[in-house]
Amino acid sequence: MKIAVIKYNSGNVQSVLYALERLGADAELTDDPAKIRAADKVIFPGQGEASTAMTYLKARKLDLLIKDLKQPFLGVCLGLQLLCEHTEENDTKCLGVFPVKVKRFIPENSQEFKVPHVGWNELENLTADPLLNGLPANPFVYYVHSFYAEMSEYSIATTHYIHDFSAILHRDNFWAIQAHPEKSSTVGEKLLENFLGI
Repeated sequence: MKIAVIKYNSGNVQSVLYALERLGADAELTDDPAKIRAADKVIFPGQGEASTAMTYLKARKLDLLIKDLKQPFLGVCLGLQLLCEHTEENDTKCLGVFPVKVKRFIPENSQEFKVPHVGWNELENLTADPLLNGLPANPFVYYVHSFYAEMSEYSIATTHYIHDFSAILHRDNFWAIQAHPEKSSTVGEKLLENFLGI
């Protein structure tokens, strides 16, 4: 099974590759459209800034390619946000796979809530979905983000920080996780393993 990890000059890609290697996956970091199209599964990870990432994707026509893919596809962190319709980060139009808006966290109480949201938090309101199979009760995952996807019909798990937000999205062959599964211990490993099994 061939896994394409989309390269678009974002951070945190190496730790995703290491996590996939630990699971025995044959993964390659690439921005080659032919390799991405031929892969059995595609992962779209990243940390970084949305408008810069979208500029890179558009320059290589990867924005059009991604929306056209039919194999299982997983966005992670910034990857989740770029799969949405629009982000408030530099007022950026994104890929629109999920008709969902991405907003900036506004702390209600700066003593209690810091932005970015960094640390472990619980996945809640899990729905029946192959990505979520076999997770423990009250699973915790690791977050680093200042922007969040709004709640929608595509939310298959939520997390509460300041308010509820979409922790995991699913539509057709596209899944997306706001947390970092590669940094989320056994829960994150299980999420990646489930994705590889879809």
